[in-house]
Parts: sequence; structure tokens; C-alpha cells
Amino acid sequence: MEECKIKNLYNLDETIASKIFEGATYPWEVLPKIEEFIKELGNTLSSEEYEKRGEDIWIAKTATIAPTAYIKGPAIIGKNAEIRHCAFIRGKAIVGEGAVGNSTELKNVILFNKVQVPHYNYVGDSILGYKAHMGAGSITSNVKSDKKLVVVKNKEEKIETGLKKFGAMLGDNVEIGCGSVLNPGTVIGKNTNVYPLSSVRGVVPSNSIYKKQNEIVEKQ
Repeated sequence: MEECKIKNLYNLDETIASKIFEGATYPWEVLPKIEEFIKELGNTLSSEEYEKRGEDIWIAKTATIAPTAYIKGPAIIGKNAEIRHCAFIRGKAIVGEGAVGNSTELKNVILFNKVQVPHYNYVGDSILGYKAHMGAGSITSNVKSDKKLVVVKNKEEKIETGLKKFGAMLGDNVEIGCGSVLNPGTVIGKNTNVYPLSSVRGVVPSNSIYKKQNEIVEKQ
């Protein structure tokens, strides 16, 4: 599944967490490592650029944090990030230079730089690439209804992940339309657009437009 490999999804120059991907082939392999990685990385951050607030929470001095936002550690909030009204960061979150919006909830995630999750989003056990954007009300569903381990599927190909919790892997410049649900084990390639109100599962190719499950067209 070449489409799902880290090297084909992400520009690792656009995240403070690039080292977590070393030695991994697929991005979901790093999900269980996020918590410890944050603690290790946080203790190396410059005190001139980052301020430690509470237990295992590092916030860039150039970040903007609304007084109504809640952040639980371990977490790193990057330079020029914007954490808006009533955002709920439940821990194990690395937030790049983008915006986490009103009432958006994050848990066990890596958001690359310039990611936008600005309005009523839930993002759990997921990795969002550079300039990925989730429209209002779009969410990642990170546990299967039957509670079985998540399998990544691309037509006849399958990869057993060994993970019970796995939301979505979004490549760089992915656009998710408003009100969409990304089902457990979704992988969306770079530069792809998903129509509003979509229910997405499996692997969606890069440079495409997802209209519905059996109607995915190549971008022209």
C-alpha cells in the first residue's frame, strides 16, 4: 500500500514531531508512541520559545490560547498556534502552527503546521498533514462499532494495524467537507478533497475528489 506510507503522505519538515516517524513505514505505527514522545520532546524545548504550564504541557509563547480552552497534558502547542473558545485538548496532542477551533476536541493526535480544525470537530487517534483542513462538524470516528481491531483496507489489500483505536490519517493539503465522518482506519492521500456530508472509509487516493464511496474521481 504505497499510498499509505509516511513518505507519500507527509512533508516531515512541517512538524515539530518529525523524529517520531523515524523507523516507521505507516503513520499509524506512531500512535501508541505519542504520549512518551511529547514528554521527551517537551523537556528539550527552549525556555525562550516555550513556557511549561502544568504537568507535561508546553505552550509556545507566540501561541494564542483562549481563556475558555482546556488543555490536559501531555501536550505541545506550537508556535503561532491558535486555540479558540472552548477547545478541549484531552492530552497526548501535538498541535502545529494552525488553529484549533471553538468546541473542537483532540485526543492522541499529531497536527502538522497550518492544520485547521476550526469548528466543532472531533479528532482522535489521528494524524493530520500540512495544511489539512476539516470543515465544520466533520469528525474522525476512532473505534469500530464491534470494538474489533482496525484494519486498513484498499480494495483487495488489507493491513492489520493491531490497534483498537485508530481514526484517520490525512495527507498534506487534504480538504474534508462539512459534516463528514471519517470511519476508523481511513487514510486519505495528499491534495484530496472530500465532499460535505460524506461517510469515508478505507484508502482514498491522492489528488482525487471523493464524492461518495463508489465515486472517486481524479483531480483535473
